[in-house]
Amino acid sequence: MTDVRFAKIDGIAEHCPEQGVEISDPGGALAVAGWRSTYGPIYQAMRWARGEGLDVSHIHLRHIWPLPRNRGELLGRFQKNMAPKMSRGKPVILLRSEYLVPAEKLAEVTGQPFKVAGIEAAIHERLENRRWADWPRSWI
Repeated sequence: MTDVRFAKIDGIAEHCPEQGVEISDPGGALAVAGWRSTYGPIYQAMRWARGEGLDVSHIHLRHIWPLPRNRGELLGRFQKNMAPKMSRGKPVILLRSEYLVPAEKLAEVTGQPFKVAGIEAAIHERLENRRWADWPRSWI
């Protein structure tokens, strides 16, 4: 019965829309994979980063389980993946374990929403090998 139940849930994935890219190209140097309330800050940080010519894309996760059929293939097109989350970073655990992609978490547990500049700083850090310590604290 357990196998039958798992097969039913896996069958739902056939009816889930495929994972798409919110901003930019479906492949490149860095994908920022957001979930839930991170959409707004990621979207704005992406606009700034793309305006500076950085090769970064935004993928927003809308279906966690069952997983969209094409998500692993899509994430595999990027050299790096980053997942901002207002917790200990559970989405990055999912991305690593299910898709075996290079993914880093950007976890924050402050009780406050992500700041756009903090996400942009993390994008720069991953693409230009900068460190958080190089950014003014007011930006983070």
